[in-house]
Amino acid sequence: MKDIARRAGVSESAVSFALNDRPGVSEVTRDRIRRVAAQLGWHPSTAARALSGEGSATVGLVVARPAQTLGVDSFFLQLISGIQEVLADRRLGLLFQVVDDVPAECAVYRRWWAEHRVDGVLVVDPRVDDPRPALLAELGLPGVVIGGLPGDETHAGLSQIRADDIGAMSAVVGRLYELGHRRIVHIAGLDSLTHTERRIRTLREEATRRGLTGARSVTTDYSDTEGATVTRRVLEESEPPTALIYDNDVMAAAGAAVTAGLGLGVPTDVSIVSWEDSVLCRMVHPWLTALSRDTLAFGRLAAQELTALLDGGPERTARMPLPTLIERESTGVPARNVTGPGPRSR
Repeated sequence: MKDIARRAGVSESAVSFALNDRPGVSEVTRDRIRRVAAQLGWHPSTAARALSGEGSATVGLVVARPAQTLGVDSFFLQLISGIQEVLADRRLGLLFQVVDDVPAECAVYRRWWAEHRVDGVLVVDPRVDDPRPALLAELGLPGVVIGGLPGDETHAGLSQIRADDIGAMSAVVGRLYELGHRRIVHIAGLDSLTHTERRIRTLREEATRRGLTGARSVTTDYSDTEGATVTRRVLEESEPPTALIYDNDVMAAAGAAVTAGLGLGVPTDVSIVSWEDSVLCRMVHPWLTALSRDTLAFGRLAAQELTALLDGGPERTARMPLPTLIERESTGVPARNVTGPGPRSR
């Protein structure tokens, strides 16, 4: 977009208006920009014709995570199902791609824009230092960030669906504290993700507020392998935790298996909480306490917000309800003595 603006002698915003059929530039300027864009390899948009029923339209979704971790991740499978429900009703296609990292994801966006393969994108796994919002603004691609950007950050043409990670972590820590747990370890996901940062920060703040010196977070790649490795390491410490909070169901199930393999009882020796509820949480013994949220609705809302942008609506921030903590057999009063303030188990 910068190259087109420089060669056409206009601003980048003027290029965005012209190439996306938005008001804000004269017809003479629009024609000049389009001629330059064509010379640079940009292809005319089919979005407007598709949305008016004269053709087909597509939205994009790129996931920058190891492919092997996605196949067993119930969250993404349900999220995509919810997205597809809405897109199917609108006769919109979904172009899906898995890449290794965010730079590769950005390269995909640039290629899709140059080829005009998509009319908008759904952005997952927002990062602490995320280059994608600025890139999408530069390209003039409407998008919806699923999960929410850091702090109160907003961008033109970019809606957000925020999850209440702060409230959810506070609820989990509060319940474990009520049960008598004082040494709590959060086995987290990737430390570059904003929702991981929010959960880690909230645990730290709750620990400070409640005087829990044995509470901390350990980051992983979300896989069962790293979840199991970290579980073994923390449980073999001289002062092991009495409660473990896992950032997904796959790591929680792997952690439960490791705990049993070490001869420890769940929940008598160690309580286990999964951030995501799924069938997997009810296929292990004992059944796992988990945070439950309507992930299908999460996907539907994201797709609805994107179609609203494609229809010319304004960007906005929507919020998902606080997840519900479903208590099952994997959490209880710790049998071992615990340190720190508050009541001790007997």
